[in-house]
Amino acid sequence: MKSKKILITGANGQLGRVLAEELRNKYGREAVLVSDIQKITEDQAPFEFLDILNTVRLKEIIGDHQITEIYHLAAILSAGGEYNPLKTWNINLNGLISILELAREFSLDKVFFPSTIAVFGKTTPRENTPQDVPLLPTTVYGISKTTGELWCNYYHKRYGVDVRSLRYPGIISYQSIPSGGTTDYAVEIFHAAIKGEMYKCFLKEQTRLPMMYIDDAIRGTIELMEADAKAINVRYGYNLAAMSFTPEEIYHSILNYYPDFKIEYEPDFRQEIASSWTESIDDSAARNDWGWKENYDLESMVQIMIEELRKQYQIQ
Repeated sequence: MKSKKILITGANGQLGRVLAEELRNKYGREAVLVSDIQKITEDQAPFEFLDILNTVRLKEIIGDHQITEIYHLAAILSAGGEYNPLKTWNINLNGLISILELAREFSLDKVFFPSTIAVFGKTTPRENTPQDVPLLPTTVYGISKTTGELWCNYYHKRYGVDVRSLRYPGIISYQSIPSGGTTDYAVEIFHAAIKGEMYKCFLKEQTRLPMMYIDDAIRGTIELMEADAKAINVRYGYNLAAMSFTPEEIYHSILNYYPDFKIEYEPDFRQEIASSWTESIDDSAARNDWGWKENYDLESMVQIMIEELRKQYQIQ
């Protein structure tokens, strides 16, 4: 029996860094190989430089390292994707197809594909969005992820590839400052508050979006990947939910810690993207199939974000 060897693509992103650490804690450092197009620090090794469009190099890495599972995180996100739609489509979709094809060729044990609430659009019920709804996304990021969901389902049905996927809401973390996403305000706002700066929010104050604390996102990902294959009934992207809030609501929660904190609202092009997305998610399929349940709500998330960022900024 082959030993577990995990490859994470796009490992220098917001999700990848934390996921790699958690998987290494669980399976051992040498069991998790991280890859990206950005250089890393020594503490992130073992590492391989990888452009996800370089299929030859990807195949070499899978063979040389005897990879058994892939967490495919390499992608361009929603806001960043609008600056170069064709590049976004190429990386997000063709990178995935290469992963799926090599998973079939090498008979990999499992593949993880991160989908997103960006697959939803104005054809989707905005409140308590069901698992199965018409998808008409308005961004190239959402289009690529919707198409990616279909390819994942196809490779499972046609070739038996054990591919698993989650539709992530906005992810909130203290480990890094995300860039290129439409929900980034929910991380940026904490840094501004702790540094004593006014925050200019790029969304309107009443823009409600589904969100999730990073620990829940990582735990949900690993729980899905470790679930019995017979329990997985959705191969194209499980809805996943924890909390939904507006910029105004998170601002008022932060005021409990920083009563002098100020915010201004200056909506930009990201407001149109956010307005096309859902406000809350029905994730009953994930709860029923493999036992998903979140641990963090808005108040507990705000508390731990402030505690951890104060440590980073060396504030007592």
